[in-house]
Amino acid sequence: MLPWYNKNKEQLTGYLFILPNMLGLICLTFIPILFSAFLSFTEWNFLGGFKALKWIGLDNYFAMFEDPWFLKSLRNNFIYVAITVPLIMLFALPIALILNSKVYWKNLIRMMIFMPYVSSAVIVAVVWGLLYRPSEGLINSFLRDLGLVNPPGWIASTTWALPAVIIIGVWGLIGYTMILYLAGLQGIPRDLYEAAEVDGANSMKKLLYITVPMLRPTTFFIMVTLIITTFQVFGTIFMLTQGGPAGSTSMLAYYIYITAFNFHKFGYSSAMSWFLFLMLFIVTFFQWRQQKKWANDF
Repeated sequence: MLPWYNKNKEQLTGYLFILPNMLGLICLTFIPILFSAFLSFTEWNFLGGFKALKWIGLDNYFAMFEDPWFLKSLRNNFIYVAITVPLIMLFALPIALILNSKVYWKNLIRMMIFMPYVSSAVIVAVVWGLLYRPSEGLINSFLRDLGLVNPPGWIASTTWALPAVIIIGVWGLIGYTMILYLAGLQGIPRDLYEAAEVDGANSMKKLLYITVPMLRPTTFFIMVTLIITTFQVFGTIFMLTQGGPAGSTSMLAYYIYITAFNFHKFGYSSAMSWFLFLMLFIVTFFQWRQQKKWANDF
């Protein structure tokens, strides 16, 4: 066999192996993305078929900022992200620091903390729904035992529903963030700590001047991924609150879903999807631009 023939045959074999995945990616990802971009400039109720498709230009994008439910969902989303992301990082780092030291049953503890992240959204919603019941829920029963006469209504209250969802979000993502921080901690050279000990540095100084600066790239990555994840929160809202009561827990991803599949406004929902994508892209790009300023400044 000629060398060039063998080389081309190997390349062809490789392409054939990845062909099914590439076809799936093109048909199930790229084409729907491009189609949704087209739909965002149209008014379309899919029940009427393609004959009902009407080109309306940028009207969907202008309509978003006149839609009170969209603005309310956007506001709720910003509040959710602004509270959830810092709380997750605030709790995850100390846990990672503890588990990175010499403690008993660290693997078991790590698994238990990580378990909520991989748990089914349906199971999580059912369990938290039982815990949050105003009258016979475990949380309010405990609060009454402590002497609180009127405990919060949680997901039945317009005041407490969003904090209740935030608690679930923090609980569910602490394990993921902890694992990333653990990976970052284990990548810090021990020589730095040993040199600091020789210079007489205590634990707090080692944390502030070695651990925190060395974790900045990890912190940057965690912040970006958490912002993207929390802006797309859907499962908890869909299974537990349905955006209620009175829209107090409605988020963009959930509002996009009900606009498309409950109200059949596929053009409008596509426009909101692209707005969410562009917003996340801008936030991520801005954070990436700032990376050199604070993530790599050791």
